[in-house]
Amino acid sequence: MSRSLKFHLLDVFADRPFRGNPLAVVENADVLAPAEMQAIAREFNLSETIFLFEPRNPAHASRARIFTPRRELAFAGHPTVGAIALIAQTRGRDMLQRSGLTMTMESEVGVLRCEARLAGNSLVYAQVALPAPPRSPRAAPSVAALAAALCLPEAEIGFGAHRPSVFDAGVPFLFAPVKSRAALESAKPDPALFSLALREVIGVYLYTLETIEPTSAIHARMLAHDLGFDEDPATGSAAAAFAGVAMAFERPEEGEHEIHIEQGDAMGRPSRITLFMSIENNELADVAIGGLVRPWGEGVLRL
Repeated sequence: MSRSLKFHLLDVFADRPFRGNPLAVVENADVLAPAEMQAIAREFNLSETIFLFEPRNPAHASRARIFTPRRELAFAGHPTVGAIALIAQTRGRDMLQRSGLTMTMESEVGVLRCEARLAGNSLVYAQVALPAPPRSPRAAPSVAALAAALCLPEAEIGFGAHRPSVFDAGVPFLFAPVKSRAALESAKPDPALFSLALREVIGVYLYTLETIEPTSAIHARMLAHDLGFDEDPATGSAAAAFAGVAMAFERPEEGEHEIHIEQGDAMGRPSRITLFMSIENNELADVAIGGLVRPWGEGVLRL
């Protein structure tokens, strides 16, 4: 029996089309088997495709599963932010136009608290809070091993108190502080050493304090590992995990903090992510990521 499923195309963490990270959202995915979702994600060939299901708890807005062209992820930032913006536009337009709305989404890492508000013509600002702060599951490789894996001189790795680290906000990333944007942009995976350095993490997140925009705190790149694509123009899950990096190496003061992150510029997909952190009793209490979302296309899958 043939099935028809509606899908939407969005640009996430961007204020205009063909910037940010492109996303496909497939609705009413309850009829799909995991192998079919993987095949659809491979066909879209974007960094991630998100599938929306009826929630297990009717009080929640939706349940989601996320696939790269090669594998399923427990959590990813830009698909979640994009899906929340889409749900707000399609199911809660009146409330969105009046005052914005809050909702919850079921994910493989737990129930996510989400917000959305109108931010201009065809633009929605969406924000997702993590169910738990990032953790550091293991030690990072040595500076020498990481530099070799990225084809960079050892002297380019590290600045101030920052050293390589691993943090996980649903999926693990290896964080690589790089002294200059020129070095960051010249980094490339060594075919023999990259997988050895990363092991089970899904990518290396390079970051530098040399930014393009004065309001940005860091400029970043994400080189992917075994996901079906080489580089990501905007990585919300890594931006969320960066809260752990900030806590480890910057030791921010008590209270609320807002960190602006730029990514994707060298790929021709400028992306802007906002990371929110709340510090209580010298501990990371709350973490959220947010950004602008612009829908630009839709269609029907006929299976």
